[in-house]
Amino acid sequence: MESLTDMIRKVFVKNSLGLHARPAAMITRMAGKAEKTIWIVDGEKRADASSVIDILTLNAGKGTSLSIETESENDIDVLNDLAKFFESGFGEDGDG
Repeated sequence: MESLTDMIRKVFVKNSLGLHARPAAMITRMAGKAEKTIWIVDGEKRADASSVIDILTLNAGKGTSLSIETESENDIDVLNDLAKFFESGFGEDGDG
């Protein structure tokens, strides 16, 4: 059984455009593979990762520190894939 800390990944928004619509849409597709809800958390704000609108309400610019959380240990692979997507700067070339 995974511990609670194993079900959370800390990430940073790396690209200059921040967490905008294109990566938000890609995140929703990835999160849609999860059995339970995946959350993106910025302090007190929580966004359902399966909702583009929720993600955009975080208004996460470059350098923002976020947590990605899953409610199910069965979704660890999805959690890891999302963390890698953030690490890659959303797969965008250059700085944005």
